[in-house]
Amino acid sequence: MWYPKQDIFSQHWLDIVFAGRNKQYGAYVLRRNAAKHANLALFIASTAFVASLLPPLIKSRYFPDGTSQALSPLKEKVTTMDLLPPPPINPTVPEPPAAAPPAPRTKQVRMPPPVVVKADQVTEEPPSVATLKLATPGPQTLEGDPKAAIHIDLPVGDGKGDAQVTEAGTDSDLPFTSVEIPPLFPGGMDAFLAYVQKNYRYPPQAMEIGINGQVILQFVVERDGSLTDIRVLRDLGFGTGEEAMRLLKASPKWSPGVQNGRPVRVTYQLSIGLAISP
Repeated sequence: MWYPKQDIFSQHWLDIVFAGRNKQYGAYVLRRNAAKHANLALFIASTAFVASLLPPLIKSRYFPDGTSQALSPLKEKVTTMDLLPPPPINPTVPEPPAAAPPAPRTKQVRMPPPVVVKADQVTEEPPSVATLKLATPGPQTLEGDPKAAIHIDLPVGDGKGDAQVTEAGTDSDLPFTSVEIPPLFPGGMDAFLAYVQKNYRYPPQAMEIGINGQVILQFVVERDGSLTDIRVLRDLGFGTGEEAMRLLKASPKWSPGVQNGRPVRVTYQLSIGLAISP
């Protein structure tokens, strides 16, 4: 006798299980109507889900201004607040004195900045090796206190003095290597390349030998745009570097570099490519 194995809830299996038993018992009725009840429950749940999505879709499609109209009464309740001006500064009240920085734990001796001058123009000698064994180098001379507390969050240097030097750009400061607005040849680098092509005089010996490559130069663009301290960092020889220096010395004034809104001295480096056309 063949028995179906695909569906144990089929009517055929149900009759076999309840053969010779009371089919009026509730389990038989529940199993017989299980498929119909599951389909009915699925239909009701699907209908409720679709019904919950329809109102907001219909409202957003056919009544787009409903939300703004509902929120309009709230806008009427919004009020603005005027801010009071700050109290005036009393010029007669002096500023509180700045707190003196604590003494360092070790003695500090001033190390003058390195400046290349002639021997008879030296105004301050650097500390000796014996002194540096007992003290640490620094921007100024300070007496140490071994019992002083250790501080790791205190600022170093002269903030106001450094700011004045940076803002004013005095003649004694070293040239910058990176600035907010770099110096520029009049008309840009394309104009500089045209200037080189027009005015560079290829040395005859270098042309005869066939010298090709790049001559790298370094110079300082002053505050007025003039070029000083011109040096050849890479020379191809046979007069190519000297001619490049002559070209820069005859160059028109550049636009100076700008830092903090003021023109400053800037160290600039560029290369001039040399190639003999076949």
